[in-house]
Amino acid sequence: MSLEKVHSTHIKSAFPGLHRSLLDIVGVMNRPELDQAMLEMAGLSLEPALFTPLVLIAKLGPIGVVNLAGRVGRDYTTLSRQVARLEELGLVSRQISSADRRMREAVITQKGKIATDAVDEARERIALTLFRGWSRDDFDQLVRLMRMLADRLNETPGGNA
Repeated sequence: MSLEKVHSTHIKSAFPGLHRSLLDIVGVMNRPELDQAMLEMAGLSLEPALFTPLVLIAKLGPIGVVNLAGRVGRDYTTLSRQVARLEELGLVSRQISSADRRMREAVITQKGKIATDAVDEARERIALTLFRGWSRDDFDQLVRLMRMLADRLNETPGGNA
């Protein structure tokens, strides 16, 4: 039996467990209660629906609303309203895209950066509790393998498995 066939058989048998783990992780990450807890820990009062777009704009910006909508699985018009609200709050601004002058992109403002830095600190406190007791090697392997998986998923047409 070829090594490739053995490898494929192993992936086929182990993949359902990996898929279930990913569904569980995504399920937890999408819980509004988690967003609310991080907002409270960060000392922010922000409409929960604005949390994800704000964080993504901070991490990925400048970013167009269509791209942002695709990343969060929401309708473009919904995201456009949310970005407009973030702009009203002074957390983001919009600028003309350097790649396509017909498009506008959302970028984080200084006020937004202060807010997302506070969220990052809250997320870090949660992570320190979550990974307490993990060995350094286990945690480093998790980070490396998650990055490898994320990169491969981003290369896949449709961006998901």
